[in-house]
Amino acid sequence: MGKEEISTTKYLIHAQINANGIVEKPDVVGAIFGQTEGLLSNDLDLRELQKTGRIGRIKVNITSRGGKSKGEIIIPSSLDRVETAILAASLETINRVGPCEAYIQVTKVEDVRAVKRKKVVERAKEIYASMMEEVAPESIKMIEEVKEAMRVHEITEYGEEKLPAGPNVATSDAILVVEGRSDVLNLLKHGIKNAIAVEGVNIPKTVAELTRKKTATAFVDGDRGGELILKELLQVADIDYVTRAPKGKEVEELGKDEIMVALRNKVPVEQIYHELGMPAKSKKTEDKMVLLKNILEELEGSGNAEILDDALNILKEVRVENLYDELKNVNNHPYAIVFDGVVTQRLVDISYEKGVKYLVAIRSGEVAKKPQNIKIITNN
Repeated sequence: MGKEEISTTKYLIHAQINANGIVEKPDVVGAIFGQTEGLLSNDLDLRELQKTGRIGRIKVNITSRGGKSKGEIIIPSSLDRVETAILAASLETINRVGPCEAYIQVTKVEDVRAVKRKKVVERAKEIYASMMEEVAPESIKMIEEVKEAMRVHEITEYGEEKLPAGPNVATSDAILVVEGRSDVLNLLKHGIKNAIAVEGVNIPKTVAELTRKKTATAFVDGDRGGELILKELLQVADIDYVTRAPKGKEVEELGKDEIMVALRNKVPVEQIYHELGMPAKSKKTEDKMVLLKNILEELEGSGNAEILDDALNILKEVRVENLYDELKNVNNHPYAIVFDGVVTQRLVDISYEKGVKYLVAIRSGEVAKKPQNIKIITNN
């Protein structure tokens, strides 16, 4: 699973598959899409969910012995609990894979965040216990009194521009982008430690880069100044959500309840682009390249190649030495080729002929003629 997926995945659906016959990964993925299509509403159509990134790349590990196949299916989901459960249940309606009779049983749905939370709690207990051994009982009351006052002093400087920021900006998966130092201080006062300030209408490079790596929410003042900052942010940074202080108010003067209401009412950035009549930007190309590189990491050293569709599902898995011949005969619109080998001119030519958009390999040999609409990604 790719790094991008890990950060947004809430659940992992684990299922066992048994088939009376020999089946391969692409057959299983094809059956999952084909036999659940039209079963649920459009909101839960697997192809749509994958296009919008709400389910990740389906992983299948399958082995065949004695004319039968068995294996495991893993589907990463960032849907909510109920939707994930419905999706998991729909897998069990599949009764054929390719020409073979098959059945799928969901073994568990793993809450990725619950596992993380458990680790955090266990480690926090250990740290707290060691702290308490070092602190005399009479000091504990003083520590509690000072804790509240100390929040304001937790403000840090981040990046080469030394931007005012909460102490958790570097480590948190999600950040809040606010206008100035006093906004960061007010949020710190109310226990919110992942805010960073842009300090003016010119958006610093540090903030633009941070928003590409993390889930970013712009939290702006409810006045004209807030709208100006927001427009600039939308042009320069990769913002995911937007929220505003109540009309006429500034983030620095909000109380805890007002802050919580504003954060609960954040809206996806696409809605804001629509409201402001601005063309929407997309992270999809960047995300796709990260996922393709992760697939290459998985294949490295295997001598295998994967022919993928535009949702990065496997159309065919072959040995690298057979890749050219397979591509020559493939008919179902390959989108990307990821392989444990070297890009050659011969491979570039056949890929161009077949409409391939990405060639992803360990390294590239001498390629004199490279068509514009093929992107070559390598490790070196």
